[in-house]
Amino acid sequence: MTIHKEGRTLLFVSLIILVGIIWLADYFFHNIEIIRAIIIAIGLIFYLLFLQFFRSPSFEIKRNEKQVLAPADGKVVVIEETEETEYLKSRRKQVSIFMSPVNVHVNRMPVSGLISYCQYHPGKYLVAWHTKSSTENERTTIVARMKNGNEILFRQIAGALARRIKWYVKEGQPMQQGEEFGFIKFGSRVDIFLPLDAKINVAIGEVTKGGRTVIAELA
Repeated sequence: MTIHKEGRTLLFVSLIILVGIIWLADYFFHNIEIIRAIIIAIGLIFYLLFLQFFRSPSFEIKRNEKQVLAPADGKVVVIEETEETEYLKSRRKQVSIFMSPVNVHVNRMPVSGLISYCQYHPGKYLVAWHTKSSTENERTTIVARMKNGNEILFRQIAGALARRIKWYVKEGQPMQQGEEFGFIKFGSRVDIFLPLDAKINVAIGEVTKGGRTVIAELA
């Protein structure tokens, strides 16, 4: 388990603030033990929440050209057939994963392929499970073209708390299944659009692990 690069500066600053809070609590409330303990405990809890949010677990990626891996840790909130209008412009099966603040927020490639499209869109900050968040919120759309020509589109979507989407890919870049392609700070959502003949292996409410859970199988 390591700390993700997106959180290192924030955690360092937070640690300095925490030390300051402990010093102030000890200075002003050294004679009132209960207040001193409460202030220190609250500071430690917030710091630990930040720490767990930016954790980046290490594990073995089991790659398979016929399988689609979950792009994120979280909970499946949408499984439906829909029209993808930005790039694919065709009917697709959509699977959406909601990432709460307690989830690992590393985003991983669901399939191996060449990045054929990558576009950032500024937008609103509706709650991530809102039906219009996929098209109206701040988001980044990425498409991977597999060796067999199939294109899989996935989209990072900011939520009410997430105000910073990070992506590390560009058009023309080859990427491996399970490889990190981005990060979203705090609560957010990732949508993935699959061919209509894909077999969905997850259900609404199911918990996923990014780079490990097989969410679908391709024909």
